[in-house]
Order: sequence, then structure tokens, then C-alpha cells
Amino acid sequence: MSNTQDLKTRREAAIASGVATRGIYAARAENAELWDVDGKRYIDFAAGIAVNNTGHRHPKLMEAVAKQSEAFTHTCFHVAPYESYVTLAERLNTSTPGDFAKKTMLVTTGAEAVENAVKMARAFTGRSGVIAFSGAFHGRTLMGMALCGKVTPYKKAFGAMPPEVLHAPFPNEFHGVTVEQSLAVLENMLRSSIDPERVAAIIIEPVQGEGGFNVAQPEFLRALRKICDTHGIMLIADEVQAGIARTGKLFAFEHSGVAADLVVMAKGLAGGFPLSAVTGRAEVVDAAPVGGIGGTYAGNPLAVAAANAVFEVIEEEDLCNRANDVGDAITARLNELANRQGMEAIGDVRGLGAMVAFELVADRETNAPNAALAQAIVAEAETRGLIILPCGTYGNAVRLLPPLTVPMEQVSEAMDIIEASIEAAIKSTATAAE
Repeated sequence: MSNTQDLKTRREAAIASGVATRGIYAARAENAELWDVDGKRYIDFAAGIAVNNTGHRHPKLMEAVAKQSEAFTHTCFHVAPYESYVTLAERLNTSTPGDFAKKTMLVTTGAEAVENAVKMARAFTGRSGVIAFSGAFHGRTLMGMALCGKVTPYKKAFGAMPPEVLHAPFPNEFHGVTVEQSLAVLENMLRSSIDPERVAAIIIEPVQGEGGFNVAQPEFLRALRKICDTHGIMLIADEVQAGIARTGKLFAFEHSGVAADLVVMAKGLAGGFPLSAVTGRAEVVDAAPVGGIGGTYAGNPLAVAAANAVFEVIEEEDLCNRANDVGDAITARLNELANRQGMEAIGDVRGLGAMVAFELVADRETNAPNAALAQAIVAEAETRGLIILPCGTYGNAVRLLPPLTVPMEQVSEAMDIIEASIEAAIKSTATAAE
């Protein structure tokens, strides 16, 4: 029995079945490569789901964490605060979009940051309603689930959701929803479903993650900013997956030219260590009562040390521009593939920077989702030594999230694997249909 098979057996006996896992059991990783417990090498185009933007075990991060561990690993910021937390907050206040006074709080997970951003918006406005969008993913906590725009698997079987959470359609022209249509529905909701004076916040991912890497058009984000300004609603940017240089800007909202009132971030923030943050208008962040926000592990010193190092790496290695270079190379190969005869199943190629996806369809007339083909491509790529992930409301998109530090020769190698995997999957699914 292989080490992998042994661990699969042990995992099935010991771990909750609701915790989804892949069949790759990691032994070690370096930059954009990962080796499993049987010694098989993979190129990692998942990056821990956009966490390892600076690659696995970046030397600068490892050095910063090791140095911090020699001083202390945990004191609880509420009990004995430390300078590195203050330094990171100052960095985030300066680097997030918006020319206004800002403050920051640190927590541990993206869902936790989302929950705290909603709490701040409610405390500041004295309102309780929240509007999110179809296809959204904002976490697996109770409020996070309610905000999600996808039932299975995030809401299914978990009972009633919190009240006064509504969803507007995310503009997705590939599936027939224009910016104008989405805004018309939203405006109608504010007339027919909820009084805008009861809405505390509108929360949106500038590029949807789990929803399929759907990019919010700049004019749509600018229109949301105007609606929020008109009605005194707080605009929350969920940058958990799209932020920290992933889209060619430090934050994806920068592509729109407007700023949110609150920015939620996690994943790439600490390059593999659990950390999240909410940064926003000082008066909004300060609206929560003393002791009303925070957490025992919030702003863990090791994760904070890593995050401060991440910002240094982004600047020193020019990772925003690197994200564009990597993304351009991936997108060019995917478009070339999509234009080939026999590749009509690739219905759309989209993304920003190094946050790229391609959507699989039954045909280009209806754009009907082809989730089975997406799953087959992901599985085929894994056998060939490439880690990629599915996404999308219908599970029919494949997302590519390489570390921004990936060598370009490994980008080429990965795209060769993707091309071969698509060809093999199309052939096998066609054979199965005969």
C-alpha cells in the first residue's frame, strides 16, 4: 500500500466527511512546486487557494517567522500587544484604496473578517440589512453562509439563515446578465424588498472566487459606490481571494478607480500563515464598542511577522507587475486553445492578473454548463502532475492560481499539461457519451 493510500484510509476513518479534500497528501513544497508523501512532484496552480501568492516557504517569510518565534509566539493582543501588529495596521491603512483616515483590526480567517466588517457597518449605521450577490462566497460561518450566493455545498442542510440578507444578480454577460440589468434589479430591491435606510452594507468581491472568477466591471463598482453614497450604505470589498497583488494591483478594487468603505482581506496576506484583516474608514471601524471585536488568536505574532514580510516581498520583487506577466502568459495560451478547432467546450477565458479561469460549456450557442468536463480536466491534470481547482456556481469553471513567484518555465510546463488534460478529457467524455 502506498503512503497516499494509507493516509486516505486513515483520513476516512478519522476526519469529518464534510471536510472536502483532494487526494494529494503533501510532504514538502518550495515556491510553485509540491511533492507528495510518495515523492511525486506537482506544479502548484492552486497556491493553497490563493494563499501562497509569494510561493511556498519564501525565504524572507521563513526568516521573519523564525526570528519572531525566538521572541514569543502568542501573548494575545488584548492582553499584551506588540509593535508588529501596529506596523502591519499602519501598512494596511496606507496601502488600501481611499484617500481618507483609516484604521485596521486583525483576525484569523476570511470569514471572521467578513463577520467583523458587517458588525462595524451595522454599528456605524444603526441598520441591519446587508446586500450580497449571486455567486458570492464569503465564508462558512453563519453570516458568511447567509451572504454566500451558492446553496450547495455552503448552505445545504444548515437550516435557517440570518434575516435581512438579500442577493442581487452579479453582472455576468457571458450568461446574459448585463451591468444595466444587475443595477436595475438592485435598484428595484431598494424600492420593493428592503428600505435602503435599513441597509447597513453592500458586500462584493471585485473578482468572484468560488463563483467562477467573474470580474466586476469597473463601471459596476463605480455605480455601487454611487448607490451607497446616495443612501448612506457602507460598501464592503471582499478582497480575500483577489487581493494582495493577485490581480496585478495590490487590491482588485483599484481597477475601478473608487474605494470601498471597508476592505476585507485574508489568504495571501500572510503567505501561508492564518491571518485576516478589516481595514476601512476610521469612523466606521471605530463604531464597534470596546471589546466588541477581536479574538484570542487575532493577529497572531507569527502570522503578523509573515504578513509584514509579504509586503516587503511584493515591493522588492515587483509582484503586481509579475502577476500581470504570469496572467498574460496563461491567458494567451488559453485563448489560443479556445480558438482551436475541437476546443469549442472552452466557452470563456477570463480574469485579472494571475487570477484566471476558463469555463467549460456543452456548446457555445447556449453556454450550458459542463461541470463533468471541468472535473475531468482537473482530475487529468492531477495525474499529470499539476494542481488546479474547479469553481463556479455550476462547478464548470477551472481556476488557475499560481504563486506570483512561479518561474516562467514552470508556467509553460503547466500550460502544456493543461492543454494535454483538456484534450484527454474531451476525448474521454466524448467516448463515454457514444
